[in-house]
Amino acid sequence: MIVKKISAQCRSRLRILSEDLIALGPGKVDLLESIDKEGSISQAARERHLSYRRAWNMVDIMNQCFKEPLVASVTGGKGGGGARLTPTGKKVIKLYRKMENKANTAILSEWKTLQNLLRQAAGVDR
Repeated sequence: MIVKKISAQCRSRLRILSEDLIALGPGKVDLLESIDKEGSISQAARERHLSYRRAWNMVDIMNQCFKEPLVASVTGGKGGGGARLTPTGKKVIKLYRKMENKANTAILSEWKTLQNLLRQAAGVDR
């Protein structure tokens, strides 16, 4: 008889709302980081397993919600166009990740207590 342990984790998921739009959240920040790495919305979409249309809509909403755009188009040339983060886009990522870390630190005590209340055995293999 083998007892399997459950892997439990706790992650904060912050969402920044502007009117009825989600201006920023974990998926959008992940997309921004991928755009910064790939230099392209389409490449970032592939990396994040999103359709290009979904990724473009996410970028469009972010750009609408902030005073300055977070992502700017790069004019095509021999190698084609692309996208890059603006200085505001890079700043937004840093601020969001800092908020996330602070939130995770703030809930650590409660998480440890909650963890002790979770069932430890997922089931029994025979």
